[in-house]
Amino acid sequence: MPKQEIEIPKVWIMKNPLKFPAFVKNPIPTFLKLLKEHDGLCQIKMTQRYAYMTDRPEIIRHFLQKNHKNYIKTSIVKNSLKKQIGNGLLTSDGDYWLKQRRAIQPGFHRKRLEAISHIMIREINDYLDNIMDAYAESGAVFDMHKEMTHLAYKIVSKSLFSGSLSDEKLDLIEETINSAQEQIVNEVRQPFMIPWLWLKGDIRKTNLLRKEADEEIYKAIRERRESGEKHDDLLDMLLETEYEDGTGMTEQQLRDEALILYVAGHETSANAMTWAWYLITSHPEIEEELLKSSYDILGNDSPSFEKLRELGYSLQVIEETMRLYPPAWITDREPLEDDETEGIRIKKGQDIIALIYSVHHNAKYWENPEEFKPERFTPENKKKHVPFSYLPFGGGPRLCIGNNFALMEMQFVLVEMVRRYKFEIIKDQQIELNPLITLRPRYGIKMKVSNG
Repeated sequence: MPKQEIEIPKVWIMKNPLKFPAFVKNPIPTFLKLLKEHDGLCQIKMTQRYAYMTDRPEIIRHFLQKNHKNYIKTSIVKNSLKKQIGNGLLTSDGDYWLKQRRAIQPGFHRKRLEAISHIMIREINDYLDNIMDAYAESGAVFDMHKEMTHLAYKIVSKSLFSGSLSDEKLDLIEETINSAQEQIVNEVRQPFMIPWLWLKGDIRKTNLLRKEADEEIYKAIRERRESGEKHDDLLDMLLETEYEDGTGMTEQQLRDEALILYVAGHETSANAMTWAWYLITSHPEIEEELLKSSYDILGNDSPSFEKLRELGYSLQVIEETMRLYPPAWITDREPLEDDETEGIRIKKGQDIIALIYSVHHNAKYWENPEEFKPERFTPENKKKHVPFSYLPFGGGPRLCIGNNFALMEMQFVLVEMVRRYKFEIIKDQQIELNPLITLRPRYGIKMKVSNG
């Protein structure tokens, strides 16, 4: 306990009800304003109790890494997210989480990622041949977010279930995930609306969709187990996972972890790729450098797992995109016991929120933070970053287990698309943040495409 406890300012978000609708729609501007006014740390109250909120990397590092054992997932995760997608790596805590992480982590080895890379390339080229080529031929306007979401779903679906689920069943899972995400956001930001959501039938609809999707996932798991076939996909990885006593996961555990991989595996990539194309088309000099570097390394060949390290500029573009538009724009924890860091007392049971979006846009840690500059992420410049000032996949022991999967996927998509097409962003459209569980463009991003 510090000798003189630092007083942390308190703010009640609901104090001005007239501003609440704008806050519900997009809380980021309010949060940014508060953190700027209070030097990166304050206490906010939306409904019944206060939570700490910060964009200071040293505090974030403390609760995500240095003393992470004292912090668990908050009631938002336990009461809303876990109810929708199960008790997997993203939502579990304590000894159970550690057991699952230790068992699953080795499955993301080099040989597995290399096998999955072939699935990715096949799905990317199939999509481009059948969908994007048609847009290029017709000259029709399309929504890049819708298309990148569709492509990311295809990639993660085939990487996870390979040939085990039909496109129709995969579409059902996609609809279920979208419905669940909307419900979670409504419950978190407007808990007083839950009775109305029941009356409207929204919650019942989501529950029915989830039940149907669960049946299909269980069916795929059973059929794969019974067939004994090997597909070198993520479902194989989960089925081959063993605990220290030699046992494997139950059907329930397999379903939970599969759904977590499905949700996390498409959302991050879809949003990051959408924002990347928005930024690339707005910066012709960066598009030209991306095109040149891709051709210099690959020529007309498809990218491969072996060439990933050489595709450094595409990775820089992706990493800078996720700085400006972090898919996971916020994260939170609940302290199990009183804690103290940087002279700040953190009370047991009072949630603490890291506003990742604010850290990534903070001029204390990033020179000209609103500029799109991929060179920030050269190997030399990465060494200069303040620890925990860049958190696109979280940080500490709970760093996203699929980060290498997502980065590989996004690199493949960028270098394939930039060599085949020329994109044009439609002028005078409204580009606005839509911070749900992940950071989406509210109205999509309209574009046209031609053959490059």
